[in-house]
Formats: sequence, C-alpha cells, structure tokens
Amino acid sequence: MPNDNRLKITEIFFSLQGEALTVGIPTTFVRLTGCPLRCQYCDTAYAFTGGEWMGLDDILEQVAANKTRYVTVTGGEPLAQKSCIELLTMLCDAGYTVSLETSGAIDVSAVDSRVVKVMDIKTPGSGEEKRNCLENISHIRAQDQVKFVICNEQDYEWSRELLQRHNLNERCEVLFSPSYEQLTATDLAEWILRDGLPVRMQMQLHKLLWGDQPGK
Repeated sequence: MPNDNRLKITEIFFSLQGEALTVGIPTTFVRLTGCPLRCQYCDTAYAFTGGEWMGLDDILEQVAANKTRYVTVTGGEPLAQKSCIELLTMLCDAGYTVSLETSGAIDVSAVDSRVVKVMDIKTPGSGEEKRNCLENISHIRAQDQVKFVICNEQDYEWSRELLQRHNLNERCEVLFSPSYEQLTATDLAEWILRDGLPVRMQMQLHKLLWGDQPGK
C-alpha cells in the first residue's frame, strides 16, 4: 500500500471531548503517531513513536463503529503526516463534524475549510515558542479556536500581549488553559478577570474525569 494512502495511527477511541467548544460531547478521536515538537508539558509522549499503519478507508470504518457524528483528529502533530489532509476531507465528505487539534507549528492553509481548527500557540513555558508559525493566524476563521496552554504568570502576560497584538479575539474564540499540575486554575481565572480579557478559560474535562489515562 503506498504511503500517501495510509497513516500511522496510535489509537482510535471513543470518549467525551475534553476541550474547546464541543467539550462534553461524545466524540471519536483519531490519534496520529509522531510529532516534531517536544513541549515540556506534553501528555501524549506515547504517541511520538510506534503506532500502526492504516489505510484511510480502514480508519473511516473504525470511526463509523462509534455512535457519534463528532470526530477529532489529533496527535502528536497530525499534520506531520501528509495524508492527514486527505483524511480530514474524507471525514467531512462522510458527514462528520470534524475538528483538528494542531500545534500551530505546521502550515494549516491546506486544511479543508469545513474542519474546525483548534490551534495552539506555544508559550515560552512550553519550551517550543520558537516553533510557532504565526503566519497560520491568517488562515484562522470564525469557526476555529486558538489555544494557549499557560504554565505560569509570565506565560499569561506573554499570551495576553500576543492576543492583543494580533486581535485574535476578533478572528475566533480564544482559549486559555492552565497547564495540568503546573498552574492552578484559580490563579488563571483571577488574572483573566483582573484584566477583563476577551477569552474563554477552559480546563481539560477528560483529566478531571480520568486523570492522565491514555485513550480517554
């Protein structure tokens, strides 16, 4: 089977969406293997290597086995595999509501316009700030979301400045999330309220329910 018709998959699983605007909705997750980044807070390092090659039709067959019309393609960094673009389009064509979780380090311009992009902007605390492809901001639409994972107060101030410099809240929903077990949710909430930031604070529902358990 040619490589451009398949993807290396770490797992396909059914759970509640833990983040973004569809939080709490039963969702099928397709987790691709591999990532060029090494964020210090990464909770999916098990997806950096390994995995199993699967044809795109086989992936859609596994997705269809779950009783939901919501699908999230995630990683690792899913766009690191070129056939991810085709998978996203195939899922949209099949009638699913599709979201893509991406690090923001790879060009998103070729992503199907029907896909909801949930794009990180890496803070200094991530250790991968230099990998940000800020040109991606021009490809963000109103349906998309931009996410900052905040590790400390310096990260918060950096994120606030970038939010304002690029008028991100006028483009799409902006999500601020406390880094799990690194920043208390209360502190982040207080800073957002103090500054009246036009952002949505989020916590990771799946971690509140199941901790750091893979496949949840």
